[in-house]
Amino acid sequence: MADFDIGAIVRDLHDARQQWRQVHRPAGEARGIEFPSREALATVVGQLKGVLFPLRLGPPDLRQESEDFHVAHALDTALHALLRQVRIELRYSAALRQLTDTDIEPRALEATRVFGAALPGIRVLLDSDVIAAYQGDPAARSVDEVLLCYPGIHAMIHHRLAHCLYGLGLPLLARIIAELAHAETGIDIHPGATIGPGFFIDHGTGVVIGETAVIGQRVRLYQAVTLGAKRFPANADGTLQKGLPRHPVVEDDVVIYAGATLLGRITVGKGAVIGGNVWLTHDVPPGARVAQAASREDDLGVPGEPA
Repeated sequence: MADFDIGAIVRDLHDARQQWRQVHRPAGEARGIEFPSREALATVVGQLKGVLFPLRLGPPDLRQESEDFHVAHALDTALHALLRQVRIELRYSAALRQLTDTDIEPRALEATRVFGAALPGIRVLLDSDVIAAYQGDPAARSVDEVLLCYPGIHAMIHHRLAHCLYGLGLPLLARIIAELAHAETGIDIHPGATIGPGFFIDHGTGVVIGETAVIGQRVRLYQAVTLGAKRFPANADGTLQKGLPRHPVVEDDVVIYAGATLLGRITVGKGAVIGGNVWLTHDVPPGARVAQAASREDDLGVPGEPA
């Protein structure tokens, strides 16, 4: 039998973990801290998809006459499972800040209740995203095809749920849910990004939307678009400053074609069209058309044209 010197590897791994903890964990932090579960949250999101769209993303044998029964049962199951994960994040946050956790239970329950109450509004937003995709893509044959097949819609279901949790002070749960969609679609939307109704990501692979991006209504992005930060201000000790507005503001009815990169806290005015592969670090006035220097303006097409 082969000898892999397991004991030595285990000892070295132990030493590596201890070195990490000495540097990155506050003194006195409790041992055995529990973290939210990606697997549990993936199950919760799957259940919530069936709650939001029961006849399309729910059980395959579900019929309309039993729709409300299914929604009630799945919603109750999902919210109780989510509540457990909310408790874990709140305990984790308390441990990092060395705070007592006596008020975690009421805070967790309230956050989960608010999240549940927000689901009808999230459904309305997602309906607007589905319609935008159907109306904006000549290849789409039905809204059902859009809902079942389009990666941009899959990513937006995750984002609408994650953004709600982010707003409730649960950034770790929100980020995990966002990263589940990122892994499946190649679309990277930070849960902090604010996105208005009627948002359509066509094709989608390689799209990146940063934490402080603000996107208006009826905006369309194509694949490999980046709404990113231009620079990262640092504190006196060299650590990056967190939470500063550093990503673009994209106003209503903007179209951004494939491969465009928009960096910094710039504003793209209402109705502007940004051409493919443009690198943009300055404001764009409403209605403007921005293209690469070698491109003719009419090469951009008009909103509604397929890429």
